Amino acid sequence: MMKNIDLCGLSKDEETKNIVSVNKDRLYCTASVIMALAFVSSTQAQMVNTGDVKVDKNTIMSVYMDYNNKSTGQLVNDGNIHVFQNWTNDGVVTYTNSENGKTFFTGNQDQRIDGTVTANFQNLLFDNLSGLIPFQLATSIAVNKKAEFLNGILDADSYNGLMIFNQNAVHSNTSDLSFVDGKVQKLGQAAFEYPVGDDLYFRPSYNAVGDNGNVYTTQYFLKNSNDIHDHSNKEVSIKQIDNTEYWNVTKDQGSDRLVLSLTMDTRTTPSEFFNLSDDKMVVIVRWDEGLGKWVNEGGVTSDKMAGASAGAGYTQLVTHEVTGYGIFTLAIADKVIKNDDLIVYNAISPNGDGLNDTFVIKGIEKYPDNTVEIFNRWGVKVYEAKGYNESNVMFAGYSDGRGTVNRGEKLPTGTYFYILKYNNGTKVMDKSGYLYINNQ
Repeated sequence: MMKNIDLCGLSKDEETKNIVSVNKDRLYCTASVIMALAFVSSTQAQMVNTGDVKVDKNTIMSVYMDYNNKSTGQLVNDGNIHVFQNWTNDGVVTYTNSENGKTFFTGNQDQRIDGTVTANFQNLLFDNLSGLIPFQLATSIAVNKKAEFLNGILDADSYNGLMIFNQNAVHSNTSDLSFVDGKVQKLGQAAFEYPVGDDLYFRPSYNAVGDNGNVYTTQYFLKNSNDIHDHSNKEVSIKQIDNTEYWNVTKDQGSDRLVLSLTMDTRTTPSEFFNLSDDKMVVIVRWDEGLGKWVNEGGVTSDKMAGASAGAGYTQLVTHEVTGYGIFTLAIADKVIKNDDLIVYNAISPNGDGLNDTFVIKGIEKYPDNTVEIFNRWGVKVYEAKGYNESNVMFAGYSDGRGTVNRGEKLPTGTYFYILKYNNGTKVMDKSGYLYINNQ
């Protein structure tokens, strides 16, 4: 049975409306008993905590006034806390090592989430109908398990806020109705859809961050990148740079290379990018500070990714391994035909019938100094080989144990991404594209 605890109703003094305290040491909330041992006060519609508050499993705590967790305050939530107004944290906000603990930011008026210390939440839910952008994120908040975006955009850009997703954290229901307009940081190796956007558009990017030591931060801007880096300074192969949007991707920690996927949305991406001539392609481009120009990182275009948020409005995805970090956007570039004595057969059906059982690269035996890498569409590497050939080093639809996919595991049916690099005796060449695996 769930126990309801309304902190506004624990103690009131309607006549004086002065500070009302509930004992002096700790507020401990459980399903069966409320033991008030803390300094929790109500002053001019503000609740101030300078002690310890513990919300136990199967307990609901509702806060109908501004909540201020002071530097000496500690809030441990293993139950459910409903916050209806502003939130400030200068102390400790955390949970125990359980699956429990959920904080609901809900209400019918704008809510400011503020403070000098990162608040650590097990689970979060955002559901505010007071306006399209009701949340002012002016601090850093971290989610360990799941963040649900129902209604209300989090404006982190205007208030220098940051939302952090820990190692195994995910999000759900993200759409144009609710996302982070600002910086989102991801820790760890799990494949991840960044719940970012700008204005009223949810415009995710995707990547897998490699290992547990890697940390990346991403932000989307519905702005012309020419305003910060001149589009005329570009590599020759780049013909037209997207002048409506860009992403800023930084690597805050780690050494792994990044396979990045950017999304194309007919509502924000220029129409020319959806109607290409046969000699043109859409690629990812990056501003290279050292070279002082936009560089072509390459790209392979595919349809919307299976497993993406249902509310993601993009129609196509552009994916490639990138060589640096910073400002990225999309561009139309010349198609480069490279050494057509190599023919890549981009579909396999490893069912043991002797037909298309392995990934065939016809002519690869002429270039023994080669590497082949295969990634799933979230950017997780599932296969890597040096000296790929058609005799004893070949891909047959099973993981080799890299990334988050177990060794020997049969990969699910779907579209994958390959990168082939080989030395032709003069220089290192590369080819990339999609590989379809039918493992049914």
